[in-house]
Amino acid sequence: MQRYFMQLAYRGSNFHGWQRQPNASSVQQTIEEALSTVLRTQTAIVGAGRTDTGVNAQTMYAHFDTQQPLENHDAIIRSLNTLVGREIAIRKLIAVHPDAHARFDATSRTYHYYALPSKSPFFHQLSWQSPPTLDYDRMNQAARLLLDTDDFTSFAKLHTDTKTNICRVTHACWHPVGTTGAHVFIITADRFLRNMVRAVVGTLVEVGRHKLTVEGFQQIIDKRDRCSAGTSMPPQALYLWDITYPYISPTSPTD
Repeated sequence: MQRYFMQLAYRGSNFHGWQRQPNASSVQQTIEEALSTVLRTQTAIVGAGRTDTGVNAQTMYAHFDTQQPLENHDAIIRSLNTLVGREIAIRKLIAVHPDAHARFDATSRTYHYYALPSKSPFFHQLSWQSPPTLDYDRMNQAARLLLDTDDFTSFAKLHTDTKTNICRVTHACWHPVGTTGAHVFIITADRFLRNMVRAVVGTLVEVGRHKLTVEGFQQIIDKRDRCSAGTSMPPQALYLWDITYPYISPTSPTD
């Protein structure tokens, strides 16, 4: 038995999230059907996580098993890319040890959330049109509080089967993009809760609008109550940007 990691990217607008589900198109189902066709045997994949409807991924990993090692990875990738459509791109196949796990072995995940201050006919489906007067300095003051936070219950989706809301955030900051006034919120953590990033961004936007103080942001964290935090932001501006593993280099070649 040989296990492989698949590195891929996708645009989420045409999918009902990553996870396979009845009566709805998902990224997982689309890839599994293509992989089963190419390998000529029913093949399931396990993703590094689940993204919600409309959320994008610049980098996602999934693992799958084969009875024998695969030959000519480039040809397999070309065949998969033909079958999965324009919204998904298969980038690499990486042979890993049999116990490697795309979800449980990830040491960090990074998300990006893009905000553009002006209307764009090109990027409106891939970003959020933000007010031009957002106070990003103040938003970053509040974002720094996340580095000292462990319990993210206030930003977690209600009524899920998650056993713990403890996460360790190592980076959380708004960064300017070019000279147009656009910004990207970059957040890295060991794990994320469902809807967490979009809820964090929505609450930071309240700080940027001066509807919430930095101290008020801390109070929301301390309350551990989702109802006290800001609204969940639109999904099309959110990207799963990177995932790290102890045994995979970001520049690993296709084997």
